[in-house]
Amino acid sequence: MIEINNVSKSYRKGKKVIDKINLKINDGEIFGFLGPNGAGKTTTIKMITGILEIDEGDIVIDGNSISSKPIDAKKTMGLVPDNPDMFLKLKGIEYLNFIADIYDVSKEERVKKIEELSKIFEMEKALNNKIQSYSHGMRQKIIIMGVLMHNPQNLILDEPMAGLDPKSSFELKKIMREYSNNNKAVFFSTHILEVAEKLCDRVGIINKGKLIFIGTYDEMKKEFKNNGSLEELFMEITEND
Repeated sequence: MIEINNVSKSYRKGKKVIDKINLKINDGEIFGFLGPNGAGKTTTIKMITGILEIDEGDIVIDGNSISSKPIDAKKTMGLVPDNPDMFLKLKGIEYLNFIADIYDVSKEERVKKIEELSKIFEMEKALNNKIQSYSHGMRQKIIIMGVLMHNPQNLILDEPMAGLDPKSSFELKKIMREYSNNNKAVFFSTHILEVAEKLCDRVGIINKGKLIFIGTYDEMKKEFKNNGSLEELFMEITEND
């Protein structure tokens, strides 16, 4: 479970880019985090994962504050960031073993996981190549594979489908649903509203640093008296905010 309690963040001159947001992502659900560019999605994710400090409020991951107990909190999560260009000098297999070492994944379990995930994402032939030689989509896949190595309780994904081929995108959506079915929390931001409409149990819409809606797609249709698609509702909500 991820609890965001009255959290704010300012970058300069006291202007809040995140303004007192409150949000709970429950175990066993896929929660979609939606908003226009610059709305505060990535900033929120960076605070959840401890990359950015919180100015006000607190974020609690499975009972552990990301501010006061960052190591305990981070052990429970896996992050796919918005940019997969990292550890470029490592080979794919070196990166996966590095992540497995960090999270104390046993040798037997990591071998099994690497074999399983490399087949799912069709990366078997690329594991011995350096990540810098990968295409953007392949870099995205190796980062996703790394996140899944330790089977985290909380899966946090920032635009995870960006650059993925249709098969890999389909497989990732299957994995996200499997995680929620196993009582794990899945929190992801996306601009692909058709995916959010079909996949998410609940969504939150953020605009100008403020949460302006939290609930199910059906609740959204009732609240705004509009039976249109999520895309149509999103446009109406954000344009009128």
